[in-house]
Amino acid sequence: MKIFTILVAGIFVNNYLLSRFLGICSFLGVSKKLDTSIGMSAAVVFVMTLASAITYVVQYAILNPLGLQYLQTIAFIVVIASLVQLVEMFIKKTSPSLYMALGVYLPLITTNCAVLGVTILNIQSGYTFIESVVSGAAGALGYSLAIILFAAIRERQELNDTPDVLEGFPTALISASLMAIAFLGFSGMI
Repeated sequence: MKIFTILVAGIFVNNYLLSRFLGICSFLGVSKKLDTSIGMSAAVVFVMTLASAITYVVQYAILNPLGLQYLQTIAFIVVIASLVQLVEMFIKKTSPSLYMALGVYLPLITTNCAVLGVTILNIQSGYTFIESVVSGAAGALGYSLAIILFAAIRERQELNDTPDVLEGFPTALISASLMAIAFLGFSGMI
């Protein structure tokens, strides 16, 4: 039952983009087209889920036994950077067009505070290994849901007749804030 609660909370209630406001840079930068947001979502799901698993092992097998808890942030960033490099090489090899479309935002997953946030929050919450992995996957799925919905909204907005002062980024910010308000409706679920 706790696993299901973690899953639902990570996707809807504690959404890293719309409730905790972590990872906003890639959210606003990559969400102009649905294709790129789907590609970014897949990369974030992979990195966030694996980072949750690996950082749990690093914390409890290396940092805690050696009394090096103060190196947690640095160690976690090294793990995340390594995973992002792996994803970047894979995408560059398999889909050069997606690699070009993601541009600078793919390497920025390394510094995406949502990825680092989920790994640190897993440790702070005292999750077990399985709970950490589920929390990471749920956070990534919540990120994916938000960025894909937002990209679909932004593509539809391009077809609308918008006043010049609101065209582009202002409309994106208004839409993102309305999505965040909508996701607040899930807060009573858990």
